[in-house]
Amino acid sequence: MIATQTFVSVFFFVFFLVSLPFFSSAAPPSSDSIYESFVQCFSDKTKSPQAQITDNVFSRTNPSFSSVLRAYIRNGRFNTSSTPKPTIIVTPRSDIHVSAAVTCSKSLNFLLKIRSGGHDYEGLSYISDKPFFILDMSNLRDVSVDIADQSAWISAGATLGEVYYRIWEKSKVHGFPAGVCPTVGVGGHISGGGYGNMLRKFGLSVDNLIDAKIVDVNGQILDRKSMGEDLFWAISGGGGASFGVVLGYKVKLVPVPETVTVFRVEKYMDSGAVDMVHKWQSVGPKTDRNLFLRMLIQPVTRKKVKTVRATVVALFLGRAEEVVALLGKEFPELSLKKENCSEMTWFQSALWWDNRVNPTQIDPKVFLDRNLDRANFGKRKSDYVASEIPRDGIESLFKKMTELGKIGLVFNPYGGKMAEVTVNATPFPHRSKLFKIQYSVTWQENSVEIEKGFLNQANVLYSFMTGFVSKNPRNAYLNYRDVDIGVNDHGTNSYEEGEVYGRKYFGDNFDRLVKVKTAADPDNFFRNEQSIPTVLSKA
Repeated sequence: MIATQTFVSVFFFVFFLVSLPFFSSAAPPSSDSIYESFVQCFSDKTKSPQAQITDNVFSRTNPSFSSVLRAYIRNGRFNTSSTPKPTIIVTPRSDIHVSAAVTCSKSLNFLLKIRSGGHDYEGLSYISDKPFFILDMSNLRDVSVDIADQSAWISAGATLGEVYYRIWEKSKVHGFPAGVCPTVGVGGHISGGGYGNMLRKFGLSVDNLIDAKIVDVNGQILDRKSMGEDLFWAISGGGGASFGVVLGYKVKLVPVPETVTVFRVEKYMDSGAVDMVHKWQSVGPKTDRNLFLRMLIQPVTRKKVKTVRATVVALFLGRAEEVVALLGKEFPELSLKKENCSEMTWFQSALWWDNRVNPTQIDPKVFLDRNLDRANFGKRKSDYVASEIPRDGIESLFKKMTELGKIGLVFNPYGGKMAEVTVNATPFPHRSKLFKIQYSVTWQENSVEIEKGFLNQANVLYSFMTGFVSKNPRNAYLNYRDVDIGVNDHGTNSYEEGEVYGRKYFGDNFDRLVKVKTAADPDNFFRNEQSIPTVLSKA
């Protein structure tokens, strides 16, 4: 895959007040001299001739700079002429390259932004208002599947589509419980506690980790044993970019049946949508854990009348007749029939969830397409619901959504395995909630006024939902990045600023994350606008 104050563009936040010594002089060094210094350092650290390095280190004058930068920008809001650009982009092809990039960036006192797939909703992996480099991990995309061991080593720059394809190559009865968007990068997804449509059966991606590799602030390459259990815990849901550069994860594959079932059922306000959404709250989080019932709620115009469409999108790890019988008893408001259902393999269901036409016939290699340099404009926010929203609350929500006109909601049910994992087993703390809400608005036009209007819709609906969602703190999901809930300029109040968003994302687990951060990166080299602060910055 993230309170109510008016949105301020990320570009205008004062993100980093940490001093950069050579930028304070009257004549700061040129981009060319910085590039030369970096290349010399990189060459020394990797023991590679400088001529070989130019394919992996791009200055702004390099003809490929723009295409390399744009390739993994996934939100058009941060792909404009006024968007701050990095001084250098590094595209490592080995672990040693990553180590050198960290060491050389630190020696030059440059901020290092780490980008895997570029799906950070606020662009924090590739923008800053301070001088910075980008470490683009997209070349580190190996996926090594071991069916005998039921595991896989996955490099941070691989995409989820590549992971699913490589598993499919080896087995039709194994999968991995991660997200439904195939172009999402593994590094950010897993380290932030990524989830998918098997979370009620197998939990989050981070509930299925065996090992990891990371480059620390000293350029050392560490595995789980050498990094220690505290750091391994932190990068298993606390966001990797606060602690180092995640190189990859070893994950447990999960068993999936030869045949699974998918279906989509739509209802409108005049055909039972309110009752369906209200009842969903008592079914989605409590039904058979083999069943994931996502609820999409979207304002639409139908027959020239503004209304709301509610859509259940589902994956059942079993046959169609079984889920039809189950929901006939538990969820008659859905009116599910066997003809609404499609049976297919688990991999084909991943294609279906990606809205592919004819998923049982399409070439599986479509999941290897990274869909580069394509981005709509968008904004996302998140909430958690701990107790059911009353029926009149659903009615008032629908009315508000029709008034606003564009912003949609996605309800993702928890329960099952999610409720069985302790709140501090990983940094992800929201285990006991009924469901998560994503606020979602997407548009195509590059217009400041249009953007302002849609961002306002997101904020208005978020404010409207205050009485229905979690409180003290109002929880949020890290991978639905949202700078509205707080940012950190990493100055004298860094801890206090970090605690604002940190408690919302991590609850009481924030305290342990701060301790791990302080031990692993005491000088706060690895930082972004919502990174974990050090305890040293606490007043």
